[in-house]
Amino acid sequence: MTPGIWAQLDAGIRNLCPFVTTVFLVLLNVLPLPIPLVGSASPFLVLAAVFYWAIFRPDLLPSIAVFLIGMLYDVLSGGPLGLGALLLLVAHAVVIRQRRFFYGKSFLVMWWGFIFVAAGFALANWAAISVMAWRLVGPAPGVVQFLLTIAFYPCLTWILLRIHRAFLTPA
Repeated sequence: MTPGIWAQLDAGIRNLCPFVTTVFLVLLNVLPLPIPLVGSASPFLVLAAVFYWAIFRPDLLPSIAVFLIGMLYDVLSGGPLGLGALLLLVAHAVVIRQRRFFYGKSFLVMWWGFIFVAAGFALANWAAISVMAWRLVGPAPGVVQFLLTIAFYPCLTWILLRIHRAFLTPA
């Protein structure tokens, strides 16, 4: 017996949850929300969402969705077109390859893994921006963004876990 149209529609909408939450974080990332004592730097929440969904529901956030999310971020943030998309795709691919290691591990193991992924992301972003500028760009904004990103990771993971449990069945 096949599920009815409403059940299929419900499942389809629920399966959009990783994409929709990550797009929401893109929109949140580009808003000028001042954080005291750090100026205009903001955590790169999108990376944390890509990391989380790549571990727990990679089937619902495929590479093409990560690419589209990265391009949306690049367009809305005014950054170099394609850089965010490329870096998110590389981070997504790295996490997918290491998924078996992360899945089922403690939060601290996942956080350490995220710290390494975020460090690689920040370093690659800094290097790419320096190459595009034809000079070494100061690393301070990237370091602040990296520190904020890893500091916000536990809170964001808690929220994504609640969304995951509320709307999605385990993969």
